[in-house]
Amino acid sequence: MAKIGTSDLDVFPLNLGGNVFGWTADQETSFRVLDAYAAAGGNFIDTADFYSAWAPGNSGGESETVLGQWIAARGNRDQVVVATKVGMHPEFTGLSSSTIAAAAEASLKRLGTDHIDLYYAHRDDPNTPLEETLRAFDTLVRAGKVRYIAASNYTAPRLAEALAISDREGLARYVAVQPHYNLVEREHYEGELAQLVAREGLSAMPYFSLAKGFLTGKYRPGAAEVDSPRAEGAKAYLTESGLAVLDALDQIAAAHDTTQAAVALAWLAAQPTVAAPIASARTIEQLADLLPVAELSLSEDELTLLTKAGN
Repeated sequence: MAKIGTSDLDVFPLNLGGNVFGWTADQETSFRVLDAYAAAGGNFIDTADFYSAWAPGNSGGESETVLGQWIAARGNRDQVVVATKVGMHPEFTGLSSSTIAAAAEASLKRLGTDHIDLYYAHRDDPNTPLEETLRAFDTLVRAGKVRYIAASNYTAPRLAEALAISDREGLARYVAVQPHYNLVEREHYEGELAQLVAREGLSAMPYFSLAKGFLTGKYRPGAAEVDSPRAEGAKAYLTESGLAVLDALDQIAAAHDTTQAAVALAWLAAQPTVAAPIASARTIEQLADLLPVAELSLSEDELTLLTKAGN
């Protein structure tokens, strides 16, 4: 288990992404994936009120609804750390105090719970003062509706300003960030943002941990087409450096008799500020490729090989 920042949340080293629930995974399939994840010891699920508003026929909140139905059916709310987000739902856009208050109530209803364990600002809102956003979050924390707050897609300067406001005003403080970060996308996080996270005692939960599926090793020159809505995005990484990363993943996966996906996630999990990388699975077969990360420990030489391959 990993500790999130200064919180008392102990989480499984794989943060299961819920963006597929109610989108590419129907309720029955989603329940199977969630059951398998829980059976393996998983307890940390990431969703958002926005998921999956982009899909034809969906309006947002589908993922939270499926997750809430699963929790109700299994009666396991106390065993699950639920992370969701506010700010991008079509009806609740931005981070004003009124938007956060209304969106939180809608999320709580869909999730069928009286509290959210980790509530993210889905993305920065330059049109709302940071103090207004933080006061709205603080109100939810004081009411017991949210345990901890976090920030997704914030720049280092904006995150630093938000932390300073919380400290100055005595408001709830972000304990985590959710950045775009993986072996082939490192410039978004490494450097100023990672240094700030380390200095302020926060944790990172990277999204797109597998680079839209590229780091599973399924996308290679001449390989069969992969049936995935993210296939085109994954193919963008078929570059010289991307292929070098795949070579390193192949070598290390073979040495550990595990999957390329688990190795890519283990590299992320080994980074000093990362608590649990996020990865989603729309089938239990896909989940099986991810779960070995919980037991996989890479040597310093292996971590260095991967780090250099991704540069």
